Amino acid sequence: MSTLVVVESPTKARTIRAYLSDDHVVLASMGHVRDLPSSASEIPAAARAAPWSRLGVDVDGGFQALYVVPAKRRATIKELKQALKDADELVIATDEDREGESIGWHLVEVLRPKVPVRRMVFHEITRTAIQRALANPRQIDDHLVRAQETRRILDRLVGYTLSPLLWKKIAPRLSAGRVQSVAVRLLVERERERHAFVRGAYWDLLASLGTDGAEAGRFTAALAAVAGRRVAGGRDFDEATGRLYEGSDVLLLDEPAAAALRDRLLDEPWVVAELEAKTSVRRPYPPFTTSSLQQEAGRKLRMGARETMRVAQELYEQGFITYHRTDSVQLAEEAIEGIRRRVASQYSAEYLSPKARRFRTASRSAQEAHEAVRPAGTEMRPLSELTLSGDRARLYDLIWKRTMATQMADARLELVTAEIDAADARFVARGRRVLFPGFFRAYVEGSDDPEAAIEDRDEPLPALERGQSLRLHDLQAVGHETRPPGRYTEAALVKALEAAGVGRPSTYATIIGTIQDRGYVRKADGALVPTFVALAVTDLLASDFQELVDLGFTAAMEQDLDLIAQGQVDWQAYLDRFFHGERGLAHLVEAAEATVDPRVASTVRLGSVEVRIGRYGPFLEQRRNGDRITSSIPEDLAPGDLTPELAARLLEQGAAGPECLGVDDASGLPVFVRQGPFGPYAQLGDAGAEKPKRVSLPPGLEPEDVDLPTALALLDLPRELGLHPDSGKPVRAGIGRFGPYVVHDGTFASLRKDDDVLAVDLERALELLQAKAARGARGGGRRQSAAVLRELGAHPASGEPVEVLDGRYGPYVRHGKTNASLPKDVKVGEISLEAALALLAEKEARKPAGRKRRA
Repeated sequence: MSTLVVVESPTKARTIRAYLSDDHVVLASMGHVRDLPSSASEIPAAARAAPWSRLGVDVDGGFQALYVVPAKRRATIKELKQALKDADELVIATDEDREGESIGWHLVEVLRPKVPVRRMVFHEITRTAIQRALANPRQIDDHLVRAQETRRILDRLVGYTLSPLLWKKIAPRLSAGRVQSVAVRLLVERERERHAFVRGAYWDLLASLGTDGAEAGRFTAALAAVAGRRVAGGRDFDEATGRLYEGSDVLLLDEPAAAALRDRLLDEPWVVAELEAKTSVRRPYPPFTTSSLQQEAGRKLRMGARETMRVAQELYEQGFITYHRTDSVQLAEEAIEGIRRRVASQYSAEYLSPKARRFRTASRSAQEAHEAVRPAGTEMRPLSELTLSGDRARLYDLIWKRTMATQMADARLELVTAEIDAADARFVARGRRVLFPGFFRAYVEGSDDPEAAIEDRDEPLPALERGQSLRLHDLQAVGHETRPPGRYTEAALVKALEAAGVGRPSTYATIIGTIQDRGYVRKADGALVPTFVALAVTDLLASDFQELVDLGFTAAMEQDLDLIAQGQVDWQAYLDRFFHGERGLAHLVEAAEATVDPRVASTVRLGSVEVRIGRYGPFLEQRRNGDRITSSIPEDLAPGDLTPELAARLLEQGAAGPECLGVDDASGLPVFVRQGPFGPYAQLGDAGAEKPKRVSLPPGLEPEDVDLPTALALLDLPRELGLHPDSGKPVRAGIGRFGPYVVHDGTFASLRKDDDVLAVDLERALELLQAKAARGARGGGRRQSAAVLRELGAHPASGEPVEVLDGRYGPYVRHGKTNASLPKDVKVGEISLEAALALLAEKEARKPAGRKRRA
């Protein structure tokens, strides 16, 4: 008997194939085999005349979807149909979630098998799990399919009806999405809070104290109260005014008052007035769900949500972890037993929890009956027993440690609070000591606050007694400013979306990637910064489509989809209410088409500042004496940082016009340096009927440092450096979209930051082009990045990191542009920073003089 087993990916197919007998043929569908048409060319000729064909959904005919097979999937379908001719049964082995169920249903619809169809489900790819799933098949769940189809249709209706409205009212090429627009709203609201924030200032004192003159006995204490009144801190300030909340009974110290108090306390005796010590217990966190894995990978590994899911997908398909799209924190009994065995052998029985820990899923909307994300199988092998490297190794190790912690003993800490008096001032010092590390030995959860104390680190106070006299070593007056609310990181946004019940955790990575790809958000210093366009779109949607960007409404939609998945709600009736209801999407769009003023919609108001969204990006606009004054906004300026003072300064520059550096003798045209949305540039001639010649200033060259000869030299780019010795063709240097470059015969090589585009010579250009060619040869014509295995520390000269990487020919150390192979007798885990520096220095010394990095 021959069985055709269909999964989504070739990797998953290879892994599963190893666990099945030879009479099983395992092939990949390469993901979805059908979808709604993505362009007009995909719409079948028979349907093009239908008024709903652009949507791909017959909104007046029961919301029947028009599914098509994309051109890139036709060869796959042909292969599957051919294999099905020789099969006695078809087994659908797609992922056990709604999307996997939907893929399976589409496969059956397209293949139209004449043999029995079975559905096998599993949450890990191990021999035991696969064979168990094969022995216990089920049928495709139509309710799960309908829930996923409803989600897909909802997303299409929102995107394809709202996006054209945004094009007309704000700017071309914008898009809206059922969940993405809610995510953007969270970011926009935080940005507006930052813009409205008013800083407050306060001072306090910080004392360095000790029990004697020894350095080891020193600790710090912060001022808490004076004459019984609590000293004001950051939480006492109104963010809208920068002043203390009305009615606050606190003492606000300014710099003179803090300095006077400091001088008064210098010669006072310092005595321990109160002392409290208590034991605190920390219990381990639940195992990873999709959401918590994305959050922790972001905090600890600096991996984005999309990158985390990509690496987790690889680990799952290769059989290293359980299914990574899950809301559940439950663990199978056999997994708990395996974890406890590994804890006992790895850390000793002392670190094993007295009883097995079992976790319950708190989320009411958890949809899949999966386990939490954990190492696959029951052996719970640590990273040292596997052959993983790079990001896969780092993510697996994170999952393994979190899993081990779930069955480890509680951690016990001693928390000590000392209140110290000096005259009428009271200071407070706090200390922490780990009495028993317990699960801290394996895992400590990260924090979104970079200043938060790490729980497993001792921060002890010396032995103190009530009434004990202390020695003052130093007393400083310290000034503080209140801080605006922090922008969301990817991890914090995932946490907020999950807490609100918006979307599914398995989709968060895609959502965060989409809002960045579409220009609504950019990343800066790890934070997600919304653009001015995001503010304009959010304002329009919040005004005319309030429910669609409301957290509660969107979360309720997820619950409705859960009810459809359970067969308790009719999917067609639900879609009809959403689209055709009294407050349905169709009516709201029709009303907005008639009432929304494009000028109002494309204007963003930030307090007293107004920003217009134009065809080429955001800009400031002002009318003065009948004249229209405009000014571009720098591309990297966040909306929350556009203060009235900065806006006025930019407009003044716009009113004054660009500074003329002089006249080009050759053309007789004036030369300017101007500021554009993508940075400063030199321009030849006034902006008129003819488009003037422009060139961006290279990195590091400030507008105020540009004189007429420099501007003319830049405008004369690209310049010819000479002829290539091999081809006889010219080599040129210029500035393009991605910065300064050299080019020969269509091959471009970027200049390094130490190179000057106006001074680079032929010899240096040939060196850069040769290095580019060598990289292409090593990567088979495609640029590839080696996996980082270890970070050894900072280079003492440059401060840049020294890393160990996994290269094509084995591990090597890297600093800057210098690589040095590890000797065969040196292991990756054993090499020190000092040894790596010696290897790098030796490699630098062997370089020819012309190839050494330029100072």
